[in-house]
Amino acid sequence: MNFTRWSARLPGTQRRAAARTDTALSPDRRADGSVPAARAEQLTDEDPPAPEVPSVDELPVRDVLDRVPALVALLHGPEHRLAYVNDAYVSAFGRRDLGARAREALPELDEPGLFPLLDQVQRSGRPRTLKSRKAPDGRSYTFTCTPVTETGDDGRDGRGGRNDRGVLVFATDVTDHAEAAGRLRASERSQRETAVTLQRSLLPQKLEEPDDLRVAATYHPGGTEAAVGGDWYDVITLGGGRTALVIGDVMGRGVRAAAVMGQLRTAVRAYARLDLPPHEVLQLLDGLAAEIDANQIATCVYAIHDPNEGRLVYASAGHLPILVRDENGTVQRADEPTGPPLGTGGWLHTSGSIALPPGSTAVLYTDGLVERRDEDLDEGIAALERALSGAGGSPQVVCDRLIRSAGVTPDHDDDVAVLVLQHPARRGADAELFRNAALELLGGVEAAPRARAFASGVLTSWRFPTDLHDLGVLATSELVANSLQHGTPPMRLRLRRTDRRLIIEVTDGDDHLPRRRRAEPGDESGRGIAIVATIATNWGSRRTPGGGKAVWCEFVLQKP
Repeated sequence: MNFTRWSARLPGTQRRAAARTDTALSPDRRADGSVPAARAEQLTDEDPPAPEVPSVDELPVRDVLDRVPALVALLHGPEHRLAYVNDAYVSAFGRRDLGARAREALPELDEPGLFPLLDQVQRSGRPRTLKSRKAPDGRSYTFTCTPVTETGDDGRDGRGGRNDRGVLVFATDVTDHAEAAGRLRASERSQRETAVTLQRSLLPQKLEEPDDLRVAATYHPGGTEAAVGGDWYDVITLGGGRTALVIGDVMGRGVRAAAVMGQLRTAVRAYARLDLPPHEVLQLLDGLAAEIDANQIATCVYAIHDPNEGRLVYASAGHLPILVRDENGTVQRADEPTGPPLGTGGWLHTSGSIALPPGSTAVLYTDGLVERRDEDLDEGIAALERALSGAGGSPQVVCDRLIRSAGVTPDHDDDVAVLVLQHPARRGADAELFRNAALELLGGVEAAPRARAFASGVLTSWRFPTDLHDLGVLATSELVANSLQHGTPPMRLRLRRTDRRLIIEVTDGDDHLPRRRRAEPGDESGRGIAIVATIATNWGSRRTPGGGKAVWCEFVLQKP
């Protein structure tokens, strides 16, 4: 093959050739002092002349192509007949018959998908590249296909076609790079799988089921191109019919964010057992987050639902607002207060509240559900409000609808966590299983007998069996007696039944919490709480907003 007849238009060839022409110095310019002075002083008549360097045009092209380590093949005409292969190509795939069509002569180009590319280059006259394609020999190559034409000819026939145009195939072995990239991708996949596994193991495997709420939650990790974040949620039954709900998001990605998330979630459960107001729980979390990692912050919403109040009391540390939908489909957004994220320190969080009447649905979520790069965050929250307004059904159905409406797919660029809770409206026979009764205790010697009589009448009307009736009256008597002796007005007795338990609660104006202690034989007091703790399934106490305390106990009902 006579290579002097061909000219290959490699990408950038014309620009580099033009640059060499523009910057080349003519002989007369070399003589007129254009050489730098320091170098000119060294050039004397005694110095031997520099050896002549042949120009690129004078080099034997075939010898160059035969020696390069890359694979080179030259194809001619619209049928891509083989005109030349270099020694590296022969070493890789064996000898080839010149003049044969590429599909028969070079079958190894079929697996990388090069034949359609040859036609495209032939028609367009523009070079094309396929990066890191595996060939039948098991190695990876980057193929560059460049159009070539005969020197001095535009490659056209009499009808304006391009019959004489050829294609130069240049294949560079990138196996080492491809394998390194593959190992890197495998390592990233392994790290992501580890983070996802850790993340899922730290999330609740099964949500607790409160008596008065129906709850559902979902978590979607980011796509394969996004590292796992630190989104989490939890549902914690506090006793006395109250439920804590929490959702949060640790800033950052990967295993570290998931590990911090796990520590915060564990701490939330521990602090929740203290039955503190939401803002106090966040205050404790804020200090803990700074100790875990001073450079890592997290957002969080902690809320408490009390069925007797019909409200969500919540505190927010830089998190997105809670959304509540009523029975009519009207959506309300929880207002301030919102403090800075956890881990920033120096801020006193405060609690707020939002109504959660029977028949309403509340949604807690992380920013992955509403935040988009091309949209304002408020627009995303507004879109979520519209989706929630039309979302009915069970909590799990609402979760799924919100996820779909937000366009969350497996390749989503951020983690998404959603927690949905519903306060069902009890009607008919179901309403008979959820009852409330309350009595104001005015004090005096008649308060205790009056409370016992009230409890006995209520428990009888609720048709409890005799043994549970007697235990309930005894627990009421001890809690009321404790409040009369150690508490201050106003005092109140409240009885509540659900489909699963009986709850007895006494509130008063003193904020000193009782504790269970061992009473000595000669002590005249100290046995009331011990008796309650012995006969009840569970008991506890907490401080109430505005001062005072509540002491409660509960009995699990036997299933019929």
